[in-house]
Amino acid sequence: MRTHYCGELNSSHEGQEVVLCGWVHRRRDHGGVIFIDLRDRDGLVQVVLDPDRAEVFARAEQARSEYVLKLTGRVRPRPAGTVNPDLPTGEIEVLGLDLEILNASETPPIQLDEHGADASEELRLRYRYLDLRRPEMQARLRTRSQVTRAMRSFLDAQGFLDIETPILTKSTPEGARDYLVPSRTHPGEFFALPQSPQLFKQLLMMSGMDRYYQIARCFRDEDLRADRQPEFTQLDIEVSFMTEDELMGIMETMIRALFRDVQGVELPDPFPRLTYAESMRRFGSDRPDLRVPLELIDVGDLMAGVDFKVFAEPAQDPEGRVVALRLPRGGELSRKEIDGYTQFVGIYGAKGLAYIKVNAWAEKGREGLQSPILKFLPDSAVDAIMTRTEAVDGDLIFFGADKTTVVNESMGALRVRLGQDRGLLAEGWHPVWVVDFPMFERDAVNQRWVALHHPFTAPKEEQLELLESDPGACLSRAYDMVLNGTEIGGGSIRIHRDAVQRQVFKLLAISDEQAEDRFGFLLKALRFGCPPHGGIAFGLDRLVMLMTGASSIRDVMAFPKTQSAACLLTDAPSAVDETQLKELALRIRLRA
Repeated sequence: MRTHYCGELNSSHEGQEVVLCGWVHRRRDHGGVIFIDLRDRDGLVQVVLDPDRAEVFARAEQARSEYVLKLTGRVRPRPAGTVNPDLPTGEIEVLGLDLEILNASETPPIQLDEHGADASEELRLRYRYLDLRRPEMQARLRTRSQVTRAMRSFLDAQGFLDIETPILTKSTPEGARDYLVPSRTHPGEFFALPQSPQLFKQLLMMSGMDRYYQIARCFRDEDLRADRQPEFTQLDIEVSFMTEDELMGIMETMIRALFRDVQGVELPDPFPRLTYAESMRRFGSDRPDLRVPLELIDVGDLMAGVDFKVFAEPAQDPEGRVVALRLPRGGELSRKEIDGYTQFVGIYGAKGLAYIKVNAWAEKGREGLQSPILKFLPDSAVDAIMTRTEAVDGDLIFFGADKTTVVNESMGALRVRLGQDRGLLAEGWHPVWVVDFPMFERDAVNQRWVALHHPFTAPKEEQLELLESDPGACLSRAYDMVLNGTEIGGGSIRIHRDAVQRQVFKLLAISDEQAEDRFGFLLKALRFGCPPHGGIAFGLDRLVMLMTGASSIRDVMAFPKTQSAACLLTDAPSAVDETQLKELALRIRLRA
């Protein structure tokens, strides 16, 4: 029906007769001459229709916003002074020779220009097919397509095989609730939608596939937020006979190639690496945003003997931590702003936010400091704090003191918030690998060990004996890729020996009977010559969100769910009729 896309026309097409199809983006009547901005997937072009062609002009007068048109016209340069340098087609226009209205449109409930994002998200999701017409949304989905194409191209060239894994599978615990699917042919039994292809990709390694990848759909019934959805997409990868360093090297090369091809950006080579312990110590997070130059500084040893319980008690507690966070030029903050940050850290469980303003330390020493906590601190502690934080006049020092988890979460979040609010973020992309994660963490409520990643992650070979003697000190062979404070990929070398897997299950309070019931097929496969293997999964939605500057993964998905896991477009989930329930041997029983 058409010869060109609207957005591809330029001065090289001058004099050519073209046929275009698209939507009316804008229509303007200027004293008897009608201008229509015609829009399709590739962009906009200005169409001029004059009254010399009465029949064509009459049809143009009928056209309104979002009418679907087929237009035949001749490309010509725009008159002097009317060139639009902000538009790729801004040097030319199309003189309309013929016009056909393919379909009319009601007035859209949302604007489809640059103001479309001002509509409520509820309205945008309800009329998603209109929202997706907006150039901003189309650009994001185009970038997503470019990303998946680049990933496939790279992995194909590296000898990876694209293999699909089942969507209907067995329910296994992986950290979130499963979405369950009742079986008609096996009444009272259920399939589960996969939270990830984890077990199947390990089985593929046991099948000799060696290098696998899949752009996989995953499902988790969990509480949602900006970077979570009940169904999401990940680039899933597994390899055999590779060390973590070899696998990380290939993945690093892939991400560098991806940013070079799609964004025109060169990422560092190699990516820096941080151990989990160092990342938590310096940044309070295992996904540090390296754009922020601020760091947490331990001062617990300076506070253990002070006459100030807020600092002294966590300093003396093996599970406590006391840190300082120096904010350059933070002395400019008002009391109201400091109170705002105090409320902010309270979200993460912090009971308060102590501070010292450094007004004139160089000249007046202690007298040049301002803080309600100074009366509790001896000169030796104050001197040591100033030396260790390297604070100078005009700075402000914040303090966090509590259980280590509370301090890390609250002060880590404050570090990022201050970086954003104070304009301290460095430009560009700052990737980092985080490695040497603990194998386990302690569930204080149930008094048992839980896997920090998942129960199939291998421990460091040289620390196998710690599984018996000191599980809390055992490190795993896991690794996460973090970009600008967002984890975009995570993986590990897997357990490939049956005895070690059973030992880990035992530590996680999974009995032999439970292990056989949930993972019997995997345990059996481990006994038939399982190769050493490992893998990684990249969150495709998160990655595209970062690359396009979107604030939510919902903005890089064609048809996402709301934060209550509902689809406003199709009104799903919805009730089903009694006949369907009977076929599945189900009866609805609502919660009281």
